[in-house]
Amino acid sequence: MSLQVDGRRPAGMRWLLLATMATWGLNLPVMKLLLPVFGTLGTSVLRMTCGCALFSMVAWWSRRAWPRLTARQWGALALCGGMMVYANQICLMQGMRRTTATNASLIMALNPLLSSLLAAAALGVPITGVRWLGLALGFGGVALVILHRPDAALGGGGLGDLFVLGAVATWVAGGVMLQRLCRPGAAGEAAPRAMDTTDASWGLNLAGLAMLALHLALSGEAVPAPGATVTWGLVALLVASGLLATAVGGLVWNRAVVLLGVAHTSLYVYWVPIFGITFSTLLLGEPLTLWHLLGLAMVLGGTWLGTRR
Repeated sequence: MSLQVDGRRPAGMRWLLLATMATWGLNLPVMKLLLPVFGTLGTSVLRMTCGCALFSMVAWWSRRAWPRLTARQWGALALCGGMMVYANQICLMQGMRRTTATNASLIMALNPLLSSLLAAAALGVPITGVRWLGLALGFGGVALVILHRPDAALGGGGLGDLFVLGAVATWVAGGVMLQRLCRPGAAGEAAPRAMDTTDASWGLNLAGLAMLALHLALSGEAVPAPGATVTWGLVALLVASGLLATAVGGLVWNRAVVLLGVAHTSLYVYWVPIFGITFSTLLLGEPLTLWHLLGLAMVLGGTWLGTRR
């Protein structure tokens, strides 16, 4: 993957991020098909296995050798993978079982706000008035789109909402760690040994997969689920989800976090429900209203305000 960088902003990263958000949006209905067949932990482990296979190929092909990481780097990547992969998947799956899809979607839309706050606290990234406006506008647009779906149903706050919030928090915290591990030192400073984003993506996902696989083995969960029918079409969807949404999407996201910063990159998360509902409209015939168009305009404006120089 070749990205031309102008200052700190690669020319093609904006479009790569949008393509990744479209892939993640399309992956949402795919997951609804996979979970009843392969189970919650089983789906995560199988998707991550496919993703790690591609991560490994890319990591080896980039230098015709396996990445050489120190024990300290492996420790940092294990912690990062434990948050971004293992804890994120466990919290998300448990949360989705206990709360409504509307609650979960709105909570996940808090990602850019939490990212900006944590980046300000941990990395000293300032939150300007314009960025606050972009965050508010983008969240408002997502809320409009989600709440005006035909099956939208707000539920009372509970344990499921806390699990989903935990999934968002672990993903954001892992992104801040990744930015610290991979970003080069500033000009004129003694730059620390920055990790390559491809190596970091390979290592953290491998560590996360090992934790998920161990959890699956200890849980005794059957894969596939008892009574479920596994077809070649479902297997193809599972592999495509692991390769595209997990591996390719992960590589783009991690690269963007290092080049643009976690606070900047996280604003593109607002596009996941937009693309998800767009695909539902095109593929499932769900109605498209003026509220959806207004929400889309607000997300577009919020992203522009929050990511402009």
